[in-house]
Amino acid sequence: MMLCLFHGRGFIHMESANETRVSEFLLLGFSAKLEIQLILFGLFLSMYLVTFTGNLLIILAVSSDSHLHTPMYFFLSNLSFVDICFTSTTIPKMLVNIQMQSRSILYETCLTQIFFFIVFGCLDNLLLTVMAYDRFVAICHPLNYMVIMNTQLCGLLVLGSWCLSVMGSLIEFLPVLRLSFCKCIEIPHFFCDPPEVLKLACSDTLINNIVVYLVTGFLALIPFTGILFSYSQIAFSILKISSAGGKYKAFSTCGSHLSVVSLFYGTGFGVYLSSAATPSSRTNLMASVMYTVVTPMLNPFIYSLRNRDIKGALGRLLRRAAASH
Repeated sequence: MMLCLFHGRGFIHMESANETRVSEFLLLGFSAKLEIQLILFGLFLSMYLVTFTGNLLIILAVSSDSHLHTPMYFFLSNLSFVDICFTSTTIPKMLVNIQMQSRSILYETCLTQIFFFIVFGCLDNLLLTVMAYDRFVAICHPLNYMVIMNTQLCGLLVLGSWCLSVMGSLIEFLPVLRLSFCKCIEIPHFFCDPPEVLKLACSDTLINNIVVYLVTGFLALIPFTGILFSYSQIAFSILKISSAGGKYKAFSTCGSHLSVVSLFYGTGFGVYLSSAATPSSRTNLMASVMYTVVTPMLNPFIYSLRNRDIKGALGRLLRRAAASH
């Protein structure tokens, strides 16, 4: 006989004493006060629109300008697309909940959010690693750059990043399906953050935690080590350049990417350090906002403000758009 417990606005269907199936979770978000929610709605809607528009302009500028049809900008346009997808995984649902004065998220929607959150998070990480390799080849092997970074290799690097991200997400996501959840179905977050969801499980999560550590080590720490190695080689190559102008020119080609890498990993490590120090705290929530919302929003500004080619392409794109009207 199936029983149904009502908890807040979420339901828990119980087929037996030892087996539960949650139909909804509750996303607690930032505050229950209506006036604060309205402020947050305006703030996050503005940030989402800026993120979407800025990254879309980068994609259009790169695709429409033949001068930017190079490996570096090919990877940049892919990163911009992934950033749009990354923010679209979490922010729209939060905005809908605020608008509807609801905190609920369906079990299936929550799992879907977890899957794509991991996919696009891993993709961000791997594409930044690929871009670091591109800068390494450009500065350390400039004469062979176009031979090494040919169209086929660039396509394979992006395709490989997608495949690894999807496989890594599946490996981390599938063990979640076997979990049963207790009466407490409140997630102290504005989206279904995988670690927070695991905390709600009343079944054993040992396998899930092992899988998380393995996937994180393979798709986060190893690429990060690759980025550090690439930049150590870049630094040695720049130091060998005799003229100050040559050093500045070499460094300026990777300055934007280095800024984005610092922002991405700085906020990412900040989340895990803050969660380790003060679990489920407001600090953890704000740190999550930094890498899920603020970092994708700032990436287009970093690349456009520090890159003359991008600024020129954006100017030509906007002039063509204005002339067409």
